[in-house]
Amino acid sequence: MLTGKRPWPLTRQVLCFITMSCFTDLISGQIRYTIPEELKHGAFVGNVADDLGLDVRKLSARRLRIVTAAPKQYLEVNLGNGILFVNEKIDREQLCGPSFNCFLHLEIVIENPLELYRIEVEIMDINDNSPSFLKKDLSLEIIESALPGTRFPLESAHDPDVGTNSIRTYKISPNEHFTLDVETRSDYSKYAELVLEKALDREQQQIHQLILTAVDGGIPVRSGSAVVSVIVLDANDNQPVFEQTIYKVSLEENATKGTLVLKLNASDLDEGSNGAITYSFSRHTPPRVQQLFTVDSHTGEIRVKSVIDHEEVDNYEFYIQAKDKGGSYAIPAHCKVLVRILDLNDNAPEVILTSLSSPVMEDAMVGTVIALISVTDIDSGKNGHIDCVISQDVPFKIQSSFNNHYTLMTAEPLDREKVSEYNITITATDSGYPSLSTNKTIRLKVSDVNDNAPRFSKPSYTVYVTENNPPGATVCSVTALDPDSNQNSYLSYSILDRMIQGLPSRTYISINSDNGKVYALRSFDYEQLKEFQIQILAQDTGFPPLSSTVKVNVVILDQNDNVPVILSPRPNNGSAALQTVRRTADAGQLVSKIIATDADSGQNAKLSYKLLQATDPTLFNVAVHTGEIRTTRRFGERDTSKQRLLILVKDNGQAPLSATATIIFSIMDIITDILPEISNLSENTQENSSLTFYLIISLGSFSFLFIVAIVVISAIKCHQYRNNGHDRSSPFGNCCCLRHFHSPDILKTSSINLQVTANSKVPSDFLDAGGNGAASQMYYYRVCLTPESAKSDFTFLKPCSPATSMAGNRKGDTSGMEWNALKSLNNDVSESNYKVKAMKNREWDGNAASQVRSLFMD
Repeated sequence: MLTGKRPWPLTRQVLCFITMSCFTDLISGQIRYTIPEELKHGAFVGNVADDLGLDVRKLSARRLRIVTAAPKQYLEVNLGNGILFVNEKIDREQLCGPSFNCFLHLEIVIENPLELYRIEVEIMDINDNSPSFLKKDLSLEIIESALPGTRFPLESAHDPDVGTNSIRTYKISPNEHFTLDVETRSDYSKYAELVLEKALDREQQQIHQLILTAVDGGIPVRSGSAVVSVIVLDANDNQPVFEQTIYKVSLEENATKGTLVLKLNASDLDEGSNGAITYSFSRHTPPRVQQLFTVDSHTGEIRVKSVIDHEEVDNYEFYIQAKDKGGSYAIPAHCKVLVRILDLNDNAPEVILTSLSSPVMEDAMVGTVIALISVTDIDSGKNGHIDCVISQDVPFKIQSSFNNHYTLMTAEPLDREKVSEYNITITATDSGYPSLSTNKTIRLKVSDVNDNAPRFSKPSYTVYVTENNPPGATVCSVTALDPDSNQNSYLSYSILDRMIQGLPSRTYISINSDNGKVYALRSFDYEQLKEFQIQILAQDTGFPPLSSTVKVNVVILDQNDNVPVILSPRPNNGSAALQTVRRTADAGQLVSKIIATDADSGQNAKLSYKLLQATDPTLFNVAVHTGEIRTTRRFGERDTSKQRLLILVKDNGQAPLSATATIIFSIMDIITDILPEISNLSENTQENSSLTFYLIISLGSFSFLFIVAIVVISAIKCHQYRNNGHDRSSPFGNCCCLRHFHSPDILKTSSINLQVTANSKVPSDFLDAGGNGAASQMYYYRVCLTPESAKSDFTFLKPCSPATSMAGNRKGDTSGMEWNALKSLNNDVSESNYKVKAMKNREWDGNAASQVRSLFMD
């Protein structure tokens, strides 16, 4: 122990204890320092490095730190020089209250290897508080008949300092009637009693004012004073007398409200009201006592008023006065009551985790220290004795070190792949009756090595994206999981390069490397790209890194973003299409057909037709699904020769898109009547003459090749039928079946194709007609040669009857563009057979050419 008269910051006491054989190597010793309170920040306490024999250069690397249960970090260690210094000013009265001894318990923890040192810092009291009275003006009533030698207790002053710095004595101002007697309580505190030295005479002086001064024993001396006003009362011969001047009683803490503590008994020799006694607390009784206890004014019973806690105060001392009812001048008697509070086991132990090494490597050796634990119990005696145990289902054990300190260490090898995290429950139980216990659960993680590759939640992904999506829109989100932990499970996502329509996939799609969200970099067009595939890589950040891939199929969904396009009839002069109708046409006669297409698919390409306006709505109607325009009745003499129709073509999308076509029908008696008009029309449209000429040549070539192919195939098939012995009396009459079509170069410029449905059970007298356009993919039709083919050099086709036709295997009700063109061509040629005959006779003049051009344009 170091002593001397050096300044306080340099004064210290060092006491090193040699470790006992029962302690583990973890505990190296204990140091004790002594410092005064109220030191400023940075004040020197001691050199921990020198006193413990530590290498100053390794303090920082070994992570030296202080662990304390105090509410504030009062002390700290300079890791550069090992000096323990004051981190925050210490108020001993606030830290320890009225306790004579005040210690600050610290623990120094050092790692690599793990070591623990205990430090006790004794906080010495300084005389920084002056004595004070609860009230500055005190009042005392004394009857004038009081005999000399009568003693009157005075209110005690309060000084939060302890020892010699607390109250040493009391003084009273000089006077001729009173002296002061200073007494010592059982706890060595001082109190004063006023002693009557000379009898009082109320008629001479009614009030005596005295100055009561409390003086402490500190250096320098501090004092506090109060004014005592002695009021002299008149006439009372006898005062109450207690059986005992001091009453001592024991009371268990947490006693229920109303519990009887003590019954007082005082007597008075007077009679009547002068002998009737009332009990009450002395006016100098501390407020805390009045909060905890009550006294019955008639019976003198002292009972519990509120919860009493031994850990707060273990004994109470107060005065009870007995006063008779002999008037306002009755003299009270006083007795002292000492209540000792007995401790009960009402506080459970507290488990404090001092240090924890988490996570721990799964290959940690048996016996590796995981945590340091300390336990406390504020109860006393056996109620504060604690035992610690650990749960049995974990590969760890707990070992006692010293003074309610324990070490948690591994007891078995660890395997993270079986258990990655442990909840270790430590149970601290005291020895009281009944015993109380506290559970502390420590969550310990086991660190991992990178031995697992990421795994995607699905073997592959198929996502659907509506076309015309905004760039940057989320396409999908892929998720991969890695059973490893920490950085071994941190995943980053990327897209592997591959070509999509000649461009790298990174120009189409991007991915958030952190969360796997896939974004579109461009707006997709279903009409250009219907689906594509990307490959996503998930890679962890372990060493070495592991990865896996997954395929994502992106399917583009169609959106109704294309307006129907009317292919036929085409308008003349960009306004309306011109058509001719014989005035002798029958009701239901097919006079024209709207052929339209839509670049969309599905319901977005399903077209419907509606007649919006007409010169005479009773003459024509339009088929909703086919667009065929037919007469509803025969033409009359009063019907105008010009009939204008406005037809709406609308798809079935949401919201639907539409287009309109305007057709002007010229009702003629004979076909030659319209030739001059058509010729004039041709002369008025010189700008489009070249385009019309080429169109006539193309359509004429197509018709010629188509007819030749039909005739050749029909002849071959009929010959095969005869050779195979088929019945010539077919129910289809002269209809020759078309089964095979081996001329792929014939219709290069057309989307119409002829094919035979495989394994078909329909009669072999039919031909499948379909197309390769957007609309033609929905339907296939059965056609056969018409009876008119035998009467003309042209071969005509018509749809077979429902009994012999077979619908295509595509969904939708809208006829294909190619079949509509074929059917329209068939109808127009059938109805204008005399035009074709004129072509056969090579009657080609300007008007005939115009007629043919108009025919095929329609």
